[in-house]
Amino acid sequence: MSNVASWIQAARPLAQVNIAVPLLFGQAVAFARYGAFDPLVFAAVAVYGLAVHLFIVFANDVADEEADRLNSGRSRFGGGSRVLSEGKLRRRDLQQGALLMAATMFSATLFLAVHGGRPWMPLWSLAPLALVWAYSFKPLRLAYRGYGEIVQGIGVGVVLPLTGFYAQAGDLSLTALPPLAPAFILGVAGNILTSLPDHPADEAAGKRSYSVRFGPWQARRHAIELTLFAAVLGHLVIPDFSRALDLVFAAPAITLAILGARLLGSADANNADECERFVMLVGGAGHLLLLVWSIALVAIGLALGASL
Repeated sequence: MSNVASWIQAARPLAQVNIAVPLLFGQAVAFARYGAFDPLVFAAVAVYGLAVHLFIVFANDVADEEADRLNSGRSRFGGGSRVLSEGKLRRRDLQQGALLMAATMFSATLFLAVHGGRPWMPLWSLAPLALVWAYSFKPLRLAYRGYGEIVQGIGVGVVLPLTGFYAQAGDLSLTALPPLAPAFILGVAGNILTSLPDHPADEAAGKRSYSVRFGPWQARRHAIELTLFAAVLGHLVIPDFSRALDLVFAAPAITLAILGARLLGSADANNADECERFVMLVGGAGHLLLLVWSIALVAIGLALGASL
C-alpha cells in the first residue's frame, strides 16, 4: 500500500461526519438566533473541523494501539484505522501527524481571533486536546474506565456546537444552551454505537466501553432509545414550532432508528455485516436529525432576514 493510501486509511474519512455535523449545527443555531453568517468564518471553521477530526483519529490510534492489535475484525465504525497493527505507518508518524493537526487547529482559531474579531477562539482549540487526553491517555483514560460516552457527548454534543455558534455569533448566550441537550444525547448514543463492533477486543483489553459494561444487546437498545429520546426534543432546538411539526422534522431519523431496531437481536460484533448495518442506521438517524434541524434553523434565519 502506498504511503498516501496508508494516511487515508489512518484518516478514517467517515469519521469526519462526527465533527462536521455538530459544527454546522452550532452555526445554524447562530444564524437562526442572530442572522449571523460569514462565509470566511464558515471556511475557517471547516478547516478547524477537519484538523480536529484528524487529530482525534491519529491520537486515538496511538493511545489504543494495544487494544487494536487484539481486534481481529475490521469495521468502518470502530477498531481504529489499524495502520499500526498492520505495519503501514509507524507510531512516530501518527504522533507527528497529531501534533501537526493540533497546530492547524490553533492556526484556524487564531485566524478567527485576529481577522474575525473572535478573541476567545484560540481557547476552543484547547478543548479537543483536553478531551482526547482525558478520553484516551493516562492517567485518566476515561474510555477505559467507563466514561467514554460522557466525554464524547460533551465533545461532539456541547463543545463542537458551541464552537460553531461562537465562531459565527461572536459571543455566547443562553439561547445557545437548549439545543445542546439533544445534541449531547446523540453524542452519547454515537459513542455507544461505535463500541459495538469493538466489543470482543475491548473485553480482551479490559476496556470498559458501554457494550462491555452493559452487554451488546442492552447497548444496542440504549442507543436506539437515546436517539428516539433526542428526536422528540425538537422543541428545544426550534421552540417556535408546534410539537406536531417537530415530529415531522424528526420523522426521517425516527424511521432510520426503527429500521435499526429490526436488527436489535442479530447485530452482534461476530455478525459484522449486521453490526455495521445497525451502527449505520441508528448512527445515521442521529446525524440526519442534526442535519434536518440545521436546515430548519437556516430556513428560520432566512425568513427572519427577509421580514426585516
